[in-house]
Amino acid sequence: MSESVIVKAADGHELDVYVARPAGAPIAGLVVIQEIFGVNKHIRSVADGYARDGFLAVAPALFDRVEKGVELTYEGEDRQRAMALLQKMDVSTALQDVDAALAFVRQQTGRKAGVIGYCYGGLLAWLSAARLHPDAAVGYYAGGIGNFAAESPKAPVQLHFGKLDTHIPAEQVAKVSAAHPEVEIHWYQDAEHGFNCEMRSAYHPASAALARSRALAFLKQHLA
Repeated sequence: MSESVIVKAADGHELDVYVARPAGAPIAGLVVIQEIFGVNKHIRSVADGYARDGFLAVAPALFDRVEKGVELTYEGEDRQRAMALLQKMDVSTALQDVDAALAFVRQQTGRKAGVIGYCYGGLLAWLSAARLHPDAAVGYYAGGIGNFAAESPKAPVQLHFGKLDTHIPAEQVAKVSAAHPEVEIHWYQDAEHGFNCEMRSAYHPASAALARSRALAFLKQHLA
């Protein structure tokens, strides 16, 4: 069952949150952090999938701070618009919105809560582990993560990267690995940036399935 609710961040900003509820009592809460394309069909499907696995899964609309109702595709003008919206975003306020979503799922479930993010959301998942208080964090193809490698996660972190990803130099990931050898990092030999998203041309089903099985096991280990 899915619905949309409004939550309030610490600075008073109100944002929409897509909520996917499990059939039974939730085993934990999970915040699904969007790419730069908004809370679109793909992000909703990710939340729905984790709800079927027993999580109360929510996707906060981070772009509500600059424009309400953003839902974009991955090519052409939509891609250009996504990049323009990203330039208007501020990491610190985006993290406030993630924190509000974490508070919501904790209040709803009375249980642990984690984050999982993709692309821009992957970077925010990493920063959430360092600056907020999730019980676990998973990040897929986190752009720019090397710029924040010095930040220390306070929760278990699992990261996923494609070997063919031209957007994220391997050197960035190496910085994270060197600074935090305890962080679980997985590489996918035949995967490009966005390999998890069925709406992208870069979608790689085998890599996506393997990464999801690892992410699900990791989240259950640390949250359930």
